[in-house]
Amino acid sequence: MTPKQKHDNPILVTGAAGAVGGIGRNLTQFLLAKGYKVRAMVRRQDERAESLRRLGAEAVEGDLTDLASMHRAIKGCRRIYFGMSTSAAYLEATVNTAAVARHYGVEAFVNMSQMTVSQMSITETTDSPQHKLHWLSEQALSWSGLPVVTVRPTVFLEGFFLQLVAPGVRASDELALPMGGGKTSPISAVDVARAVAVILDDPAPHIGQIYDLTGAESADLNHHARVFSEALGRPIQYRDVPLPAWSESLRQMRFPEYVVRHLSAMTELTKQGRYDRMTDTLHKLTGEAPTNLRDFVKLHAAELKQRRPANS
Repeated sequence: MTPKQKHDNPILVTGAAGAVGGIGRNLTQFLLAKGYKVRAMVRRQDERAESLRRLGAEAVEGDLTDLASMHRAIKGCRRIYFGMSTSAAYLEATVNTAAVARHYGVEAFVNMSQMTVSQMSITETTDSPQHKLHWLSEQALSWSGLPVVTVRPTVFLEGFFLQLVAPGVRASDELALPMGGGKTSPISAVDVARAVAVILDDPAPHIGQIYDLTGAESADLNHHARVFSEALGRPIQYRDVPLPAWSESLRQMRFPEYVVRHLSAMTELTKQGRYDRMTDTLHKLTGEAPTNLRDFVKLHAAELKQRRPANS
């Protein structure tokens, strides 16, 4: 039975077809399950857009930096989720979207930021150009007068702990990352999407709030490697690799230089203990505990399957 529509106006979800993190797509699914109409914004009409339509969403093509695109996307929507992949155009996209959202008088604007921003100020930044744009975007949104809710997750499991380590786990049974002995508390993008869905379902109590989201535990990479070992049933080691070599490997994987700089800065911040943080905010918002790393690895075991002959 199709859930009864709870709201005549669709909720706009930007980045709905994005691969990194996957918040937009998961959020679309959660909102549809709650009975909302969802206008899922995509960059192009491709198979990912078609899959969103099959879920029941209205997939609209658009560019976050283009005013005409955002008029088409926002008109008729009362609630907005704004999220964008790492990009040098991030600040422009934020202000462009906010300006159009203010024009139409939206009742909730949920902004996906980063937990690092909570440790930044007018005099303190990081070596990541993306972090600076997130901080500036939060400033602009606070000046906008929009009904903003800010969500600041820590490192995503789907990023560092899947996409970036999977090749090393498959080829040599190791987590190869330049994080030294630093601790981090990775969170699943699915959990973040679940929290955003709760906020968008009843935004009024959350307007003006900032939510820092972490995973189930904060630990160093040796600990995380042991969790991988238990979940996969084979020994996985952590190898602390030199940052220059790791950054070059990202370039070989065809990551844009802007993204390489951002990810490299995040590893340095991890070494400094900047991601060694824990909150219970996810549980307070959703009533559920964060996905733990062991369950996450087991869920993605096929993507981490050994691809070399076992040692005899």
